Amino acid sequence: MNISLSKRAIGLGLGAMLTCQFAAAADGIGGAGSSAAAPVYRTWAQEYRKAGGEALEYDPVGSGAGLARIKQRQTDFGAVDVMVPRNELARDGLVMFPTAVSAIVPVVNLRKGGAPLKLSGEVLARIFLGEITAWNAPEIAALNPGLSLPNEPIRVVCRSDVSGTTHHFSDYLSKVSPAWKARFGVVGRPAWPAGFIAVKGSSEVSRAVRSTQGAIGYIDYGYVVEDALTPVQLAAANGRYVGASPASFRNAVVSSRWFTHGDFSDSLTQMPGEGAWPITMGTYAVVPKVAGEPERAARTLRFFLWAYDHGDALARQARFSPLPEKVQASAFRELSSVIGRNGEPIGLNALVR
Repeated sequence: MNISLSKRAIGLGLGAMLTCQFAAAADGIGGAGSSAAAPVYRTWAQEYRKAGGEALEYDPVGSGAGLARIKQRQTDFGAVDVMVPRNELARDGLVMFPTAVSAIVPVVNLRKGGAPLKLSGEVLARIFLGEITAWNAPEIAALNPGLSLPNEPIRVVCRSDVSGTTHHFSDYLSKVSPAWKARFGVVGRPAWPAGFIAVKGSSEVSRAVRSTQGAIGYIDYGYVVEDALTPVQLAAANGRYVGASPASFRNAVVSSRWFTHGDFSDSLTQMPGEGAWPITMGTYAVVPKVAGEPERAARTLRFFLWAYDHGDALARQARFSPLPEKVQASAFRELSSVIGRNGEPIGLNALVR
């Protein structure tokens, strides 16, 4: 078969598949991992149930813990924000595919007047290096002429756990700050400076920022909207300032190999396109390549195929950017490789039914 099936063809197959199989599945679907992706899975779970699908129980334990659970076959799928190396996937008998495009957004709790706070990548890095410690520092004031900045200490909120969110944040900072790159590089948990407020998970970052005057943190865009957080504007790769939105995430995607080649292994940070949000990221699902329980595996794959088929509508509700069609085609190839213990083509059957 031609794996690069059109969206319309997939949709026709899914209609018949969902009609005959929803009623037959008695159990739900379990997933665990990325806390950044939790808003996406909450929206998908609600809409999938409305469409007659199984219930999804998603545990936002973080990308590292989610990957550990799927390696131990303790959940139906793991959700991670960082590509797992191919050799590691092969060693652990796993298949990985992208599910959505979102972004990391710096957020503040700051008494100020006027326009949104603007930060360059270099100034943002110096804040998270512990080098700029006051909100009325000259480096910040120079980027925000006319903005009334308080004479208050900066209270930095960071992640204490190994985090895909932190990985992408540090990937961006490594591209814009030689000092950050030399000290930390691209990591899921830096050795943060003393005095930072370190918390576990995106929901705790949101809570800490909201409850701490003078705070700055970094978090997935879904939480910015859900919790009414105050985002900053960032200088894009071309030097112009841009706000975080699904449109600016898509501008980043169309400038990348995700869009041109369907290659979802590349980073989406600091893309050169006009209006591209500089800390855009993909999020991924991981499932066993050989399913120990074929029906559970089939239920899980049906869920993701449904999400792909309804990508545009779901994007509007969950505030993320849908996957480009070339990336979906690459994802279909990965899904089609899932088999049962006796070699039955579980993934391929899900695609063509």
